[in-house]
Amino acid sequence: MIVNLPARRLAKLAILALPLGLGAFLFPQSSGNLALAGIQTNPHVPDQVVVQFRAGVGENAKAAARSLFEASTVEVVLGESQRTDSDHKGDLELLRIPAGLDLATVIKSLDRDPAVEFAEPNWIYHHFSTSTDPYYTNGSLWGMYGSATSPSNQYGSGAGSAWAAGHTGSSSVYVGIIDEGIFFSHQDLAGQVFTNANDPVDGIDNDGDGYVDDIHGWDFNSNNNTIYDGAGDDHGTHVSGTIAARANNGTGVVGINWNIKLISAKFLGNSGGTLTNAVKACDYITNFKKNQGYNIVATNNSWGGGGYSQSLFDAIERANTQNILFVAAAGNGGSDGIGDNNDVIANYPSNYTNANVIAVAALTSTGAKASFSNYGATTVDLAAPGQTILSTIPGPNGQTSTYAYYSGTSMATPHVTGACALYLSTHPGSTAAQIKAAILGSTIATSSMSGKCVTGGRLNVSGF
Repeated sequence: MIVNLPARRLAKLAILALPLGLGAFLFPQSSGNLALAGIQTNPHVPDQVVVQFRAGVGENAKAAARSLFEASTVEVVLGESQRTDSDHKGDLELLRIPAGLDLATVIKSLDRDPAVEFAEPNWIYHHFSTSTDPYYTNGSLWGMYGSATSPSNQYGSGAGSAWAAGHTGSSSVYVGIIDEGIFFSHQDLAGQVFTNANDPVDGIDNDGDGYVDDIHGWDFNSNNNTIYDGAGDDHGTHVSGTIAARANNGTGVVGINWNIKLISAKFLGNSGGTLTNAVKACDYITNFKKNQGYNIVATNNSWGGGGYSQSLFDAIERANTQNILFVAAAGNGGSDGIGDNNDVIANYPSNYTNANVIAVAALTSTGAKASFSNYGATTVDLAAPGQTILSTIPGPNGQTSTYAYYSGTSMATPHVTGACALYLSTHPGSTAAQIKAAILGSTIATSSMSGKCVTGGRLNVSGF
């Protein structure tokens, strides 16, 4: 219901509300907005709408579209001038609408505006984990083991066998951590987070990417270069440890890759993260490869929520054009009551159909599908260790290094992201499609995943 509207806006909305036969000449009929399917059940910012304007649309036409609802521009998320010619899209804007407007009505109306390609909610995302102490040799890191390692666990990733063959990663390979921030001073992560030599801390945007002094990455939640804000960044630190914790330093855990570089694109804060910040975080990592030549293999995306987003799909596709994989958690529907079959109820972002998406379910140390883990015969690609996973976190005071067991598809996902990086380190020059095919083609058939994921199996990096 629309309330407290000025007469001028009521008149405009009355035109928009005409039956299709009377009003269709004003606006082209919308082909249907997938985002609207989830607007009643998925969290979003109530007074914001994300609008993708068409290529070449002038400011007058954009202003007219905004004025329909007396909307104001919060920010231009991605400007037309920042795009390549192949994008064929105009400005992507975040708009604020007056309180009391029905968001679905606003979106439907904007979709019919000839200046607008699509409109959608500003979804809110959360990470997919649930919280549950040298650790490889004492049996604590089952996710790194395999049937031929010591200690052994046939349901682990097999990373130990890859290491035994001398395959331990490469510091020339980069991974983007789209998540919370990273405690980069952790004793097991020191030196594993990249330092941006092209933009030293001097108050100047030396590399021209729009972010001043992004020395280790960028915090899109707070819009600053401080990628670590204290103990609350435990989730981002935990997934980072699974991918990249240092080896042979006489302490703690070890990651899939002993040598690697992580770039932080922090967009999750204490209250989650928004769609627009997720888009910016994804593009931030993509542009490091596209414009500065960083050898980025994948982003780790242990988060989800919200409904379908065309703007996030587009951002993932821009990553795809740069051969960057988008590894995503399948979701914890078994524990949150939303539903755990992604073929039936879509989980985003893991359900996006971009060719570079790898969707990951969680496995237990006994080979069972974790009770909390989503699955999907056509929408989830494989399973990986995701229950009782030990990794790096900040201590309670935020300044000391410690470790904790977490469970969730959030914990399974970095095993696969780490596998992508390990494969590229031993097969330099591989495309995203080749790496994805290698990951899925090397899985081991697992009875608990039969008919519940595309491969019917679990991650296996022993041959990498």
